[in-house]
Amino acid sequence: MKPYQQVTIVECGEALVPIPLEQFEMESPHPYEKLGAPYSLSSVPSPYFLRQRVLERLVQAQAELQQNYPGWKISIFDAYRPVEVQQFMVDYTFQQLRQTRELQTADLLPDLSPEQYQIWIEALRAEVYQFWALPSLDPAIPPPHSTGAAIDITLVDVTGQELNMGSPIDEISPRSLPQYFSQSPDPSEQTYHHNRQILAQIMGSAGFQQHPNEWWHFSYGDQLWAWLIQEQGSSESITAQYGRYW
Repeated sequence: MKPYQQVTIVECGEALVPIPLEQFEMESPHPYEKLGAPYSLSSVPSPYFLRQRVLERLVQAQAELQQNYPGWKISIFDAYRPVEVQQFMVDYTFQQLRQTRELQTADLLPDLSPEQYQIWIEALRAEVYQFWALPSLDPAIPPPHSTGAAIDITLVDVTGQELNMGSPIDEISPRSLPQYFSQSPDPSEQTYHHNRQILAQIMGSAGFQQHPNEWWHFSYGDQLWAWLIQEQGSSESITAQYGRYW
């Protein structure tokens, strides 16, 4: 269990609503659909949905972005994610990471005992779960994206080009940490950090909280959101407003 999953959920019953995609940038087909993710198994067969108030705050963030940077847009990578898709992506990510690491350690793996190999496998799983939530059906510990309160985004400029954030969305790497480039003396890496700061600032101004391990992940009203507010020193006991959306 991750620390934020101890936060109590008091489900508000708010509707899951479609994102007005004409106001944002997005990719079609969705990147996970291209991989074969089973959206068709869900009653909401599209990732481009959010809870009503979460969407309202995303629109607010977009308005502030365009006020400060005319012509720029939020580019939506992912939003609502059924648990079935969460399971598919966790399995896919683990297999991709395993194949990569097997190639990198091809000279060492044959010498591992069965017990050592299992420890190696479990270490890979732990690495995946630093970035991907457990695809649980337990109503007390829903994956953040399965609540309709979390969103993965980046920014595009007035020409429609994505800003360079220094690492792609979903990369399992320290480079995904929001502040990874903050102390770099390299001018290019300082540009990445500056771009990330713009993203974090406009989302924070709309009430979102940023995932501590992922520069692209923001949420409002879920367990992670509530836990992060408490970690920042709030004297009030904060509950999550959104549980898993069925």
